[in-house]
Amino acid sequence: MKKLAIIGSGDLGEQIAWHARNDNQYQVVGFFDDFAEQGATRHGLPVLGKVSDVLTSFKEGLFDELLVAIGYKHFEQRKNIFDTLSVEVPFGKLIHSSSYVDPSAKIGRGIVVYPGCVIDMKAQLEDNVLLNAGVVVAHDTIIGAHSFLSPGVNVAGFVSVGNCVSLGIGTCVVDNLLIADFVRTGAGAVVTESLTNPGLYLGVPARYKKP
Repeated sequence: MKKLAIIGSGDLGEQIAWHARNDNQYQVVGFFDDFAEQGATRHGLPVLGKVSDVLTSFKEGLFDELLVAIGYKHFEQRKNIFDTLSVEVPFGKLIHSSSYVDPSAKIGRGIVVYPGCVIDMKAQLEDNVLLNAGVVVAHDTIIGAHSFLSPGVNVAGFVSVGNCVSLGIGTCVVDNLLIADFVRTGAGAVVTESLTNPGLYLGVPARYKKP
């Protein structure tokens, strides 16, 4: 069993560690976190150091693969950490055993897929994407790098979701649409037309609210 380290020891880190251990996919060795003291215990696991310690720790054999537990409120940090470290450090894939991934789907590096998700025929998850519980990504849809889909999101076929997109809980996206980079949707939004500008969209149908 490979050894996994997680960047971020907050609630998201706790959830990723929980699924990695309880689904018997990884031995989780601990967290890297710039806001916690090295040697402290978080969620029953040690804080191994700061983000700046990741590369040295990998070369010392402390872990085999890495995942990012930085959420949708900090997309720039989520993206920059992945882009910087992935040059030299292997990123893992955590796909819960209760989720369905079609054999034709393409799955990038650093992917986290929570329980009960469906990734359908020829769908694509680019690097560092997180799908929370019960997300459905239909056929031929692309989810751009670093994006974060909340519980119960449903994305129909032939949709192109950009990078660093946050789809709020229960968001529904109809087929054949484009969602631009850095779009955010609120809870229960229904996207019926392409969202071509970054910002927050709310309602049924989803309408631009603010940057």
